[in-house]
Amino acid sequence: MKAENQRNILALAMAQAILGSQMPMYIILGGLVGQSLASNVCYATIPLSLLIVGSMVSSPILSNLMQSTTRRLGLVVGNLAGLIGSLTSLLGIFLKSFEIFSLGCFVSGAYMASQAFYRFTATDDCEDRFKARAISTVLSGGLIAAILGPFIVKISLSLNNSVPFLYSYLAIVILNCLGPFILSYVKPIPLSKSSEGNTNDNSNKTNLNRPLVKIFKSPVISVSIICSMIAYGVMNLIMTSSPIAIVGCGFGTNQAANVVSVHALAMFAPSFLTGQLIEKYGEKSIISTGMLLFLLAVLIAYQGVDISNFYISLVLIGIGWNFSFIGSTSLLTKNHNPFERGKVQGINDFFVFGFVALSSVTSGWLMNCGANSSKLGWEVVNLTATPLVIFALISLFCLWIANHSKLRKI
Repeated sequence: MKAENQRNILALAMAQAILGSQMPMYIILGGLVGQSLASNVCYATIPLSLLIVGSMVSSPILSNLMQSTTRRLGLVVGNLAGLIGSLTSLLGIFLKSFEIFSLGCFVSGAYMASQAFYRFTATDDCEDRFKARAISTVLSGGLIAAILGPFIVKISLSLNNSVPFLYSYLAIVILNCLGPFILSYVKPIPLSKSSEGNTNDNSNKTNLNRPLVKIFKSPVISVSIICSMIAYGVMNLIMTSSPIAIVGCGFGTNQAANVVSVHALAMFAPSFLTGQLIEKYGEKSIISTGMLLFLLAVLIAYQGVDISNFYISLVLIGIGWNFSFIGSTSLLTKNHNPFERGKVQGINDFFVFGFVALSSVTSGWLMNCGANSSKLGWEVVNLTATPLVIFALISLFCLWIANHSKLRKI
């Protein structure tokens, strides 16, 4: 890997670490703030859902902006939207307005979308054999974010303030202010001029800008998007409801923050090895392993609501997400042309965050209105995740059968 690429990846990893620390803060606080401001507890996770809807809507816009200009410009625009959104949410908390707070979360979704493009930006000038490692390195910055975000939440909540959660969202505003400085170190690569970096003769990598209908006829691209959707959606479904479930089962807010912190660590700590595992065993094997870890997490969640069950289940969910999401991303980047990056990556994240938004809304409803207790609501949430994971495993198996049939014909 070229030294220039390594510097770019390091800058993106730093952005993931510092700017990304606001994501666990949103996860810990979003449902709790929503619960404190909403007129009906069934709407508690609406702000979190709007955060993800905002990400879904802005993903294709940012992707096309990056395609026509540079990656760096698109990332900075997303960061500035995050600053505006966090200021709006701060105003909503100060005024005790659920509507203004929710609007701020929606605008902040553009930041979430831009952060998701860090992983794609890292692969722009990489050869295929280094792409999984580049993605893993960038996402490993989330390890710092997983520690820093919950730490800021604990410190901010410990400060005396007549308006709950105000200092926490002020901290998010400050983090967003650091964004333009950190992102200035990212190489401004125009996607329309970036090189693929792969010299293999492959029909999927000709310099043809295929229409989306033709692109999605590729089983590999379809399955990679399906697995990304389910990996992120299932993780979000369970993670979003976990703070509410933990507090509802008699544990404190600090305990909920600790569980989310450990979960976030599990999401990103494996990144130091995931790229190498993909290089050795292949994307499909690592994605399948991640999905199996999801099923194991659900099984443990069913065993009870002791705090240890929450910890173990959320750790397995984190590792499962890391394997499945990095594997799916790597699989996608290896199966489209450089001229198609803007629309393929934008549509990929549109579907991913659309499904995550649906899972977020569903999570809050299942926890607060789909059952008569937090314990039962937690079980229902995990039950809902199970068929989705099984569907992803079936899709991977069908892809394996299709590839095996092609090899036999050859």
